[in-house]
Amino acid sequence: MTLRVTNSLTGEREVFEPADADSVLLYYCGLTTADPAHLGHARGWAHVDVMHRWLEWLGYDVHHVENFTDVNEKIVARVGEDGDSEAAVAQSYVGDIIENMRSLNLRRAEVYPRVSEHVPEIIELVETLIERGYAYESNGSVYFDVASFDEYGKLSNQDIDEMEAQGTTTEQAEKRNPADFALWKAGGVSPEEIADHQHPEATTAKTAAETAQTWESPWGQGRPGWHIECSAMSMAHLDETIDIHVGGQDLVFPHHENEIAQSEAATGGTFARYWLHVRLLDAPDDEKMSSSMGNFETVAEAVESYGPNVVRTFLLSTAYHSPATYSDETIEEAIERWDRLERGYERAVAAADSVDAETKVGDDELQTAVTTARDSFETAMNDDFNTRKAMTALLELVTAVHAHVDEYETYDYRQLRRAVETFETFGGGVLGLAFGDAAGESDVSIAEDLVDLVLDVREQERVDGNYEQADAIRDDLEALGVEVQDTGNGVDYRLP
Repeated sequence: MTLRVTNSLTGEREVFEPADADSVLLYYCGLTTADPAHLGHARGWAHVDVMHRWLEWLGYDVHHVENFTDVNEKIVARVGEDGDSEAAVAQSYVGDIIENMRSLNLRRAEVYPRVSEHVPEIIELVETLIERGYAYESNGSVYFDVASFDEYGKLSNQDIDEMEAQGTTTEQAEKRNPADFALWKAGGVSPEEIADHQHPEATTAKTAAETAQTWESPWGQGRPGWHIECSAMSMAHLDETIDIHVGGQDLVFPHHENEIAQSEAATGGTFARYWLHVRLLDAPDDEKMSSSMGNFETVAEAVESYGPNVVRTFLLSTAYHSPATYSDETIEEAIERWDRLERGYERAVAAADSVDAETKVGDDELQTAVTTARDSFETAMNDDFNTRKAMTALLELVTAVHAHVDEYETYDYRQLRRAVETFETFGGGVLGLAFGDAAGESDVSIAEDLVDLVLDVREQERVDGNYEQADAIRDDLEALGVEVQDTGNGVDYRLP
């Protein structure tokens, strides 16, 4: 069977053919670290996670990169509430996001690059665009000249002359064309830029703006524009041309349109071969779930209320490109689906492991049901990662398992074993649901990530010369039973 995906760039369902027959370069536009992650964000996470898992199941070596945007005026607007500077606020939310990811049993990306770590690469890319005639400097800022890129608008199907102006009033006055967008912004952040994003608990806009990060550049002190970051980071960690670029539907324009323009203008080649966009999650009022509207449930709240398996079941019960609504009714449906899957799996395990399971008992209907479930699951996943149909295939297998156990006094061991393996391989390995003993594995994963974060803080203390503080962190970890050992190759540790 051949994987087909819906390419937003062409609007067509296409056969997936990566540049390298053995590997896939996958980039996902990550979060701006200014708010708690909510279920709308988690919908993208879960579907990209399943894409990653299915591509690996197909035999590809998956290189998955997901960024953290830690330089943004929305982050500055949180200063005084979640940290005393832009960098501190971003660091706080990065920690929360990583914990949320682990709680949902997500596969780790290969790297999680941050904008603040990649300013040299961003500056180099901007310089290339100026040299090639696609960008210009104006009052210490640098803008991309959209009129210079003949294919601008090919993703969003918009006409330059009909586009709304991008950027602030000050930026618009500096640009040749209202649709031109900032690659580099002179200076820091003005109080006016963050006024619309401020929270009541935050400090004043003037005080917050003073903490915004800036860097020296050939055009003076300044900050990267929003769009340039993803181009620079994907090129730094993947290649100039990647296979799959995934992001939320709301990013098609201007973010992804601008990524294509600046990347292809800089390299002269294709930036991404396939563009996949995850539909936004709607709240019960039919509005998109978003931080700015305040109509969201955080990932942490949902996991605490329902558990990771129910949350994943909810998120994957609709295909990534289909509409989905979060409501009491839809979460109840997810609870029921997970309960059916878990009970079907446990009943298959109990029957297969019982003394009543025999090698010479044969149930042709169960055998057909297992084969059909596997085939249907594979067909669904190769049909543009259709998780809804894939989950339906497993639910139909549940029905067949119950029918077999209810009807037979002695059981068909071979087919029950195949059923158990189907639940574990496809439900667990591909959909990321934790069946049986695997349910406890995510707890260990979370503990490992938390220790890694603490050790990163310890290492920074050592770099800064704060050796007493670094030793105190090590002692605190060891008091909790975490054995820490410094080696020539870094730090090793063992959990209790």
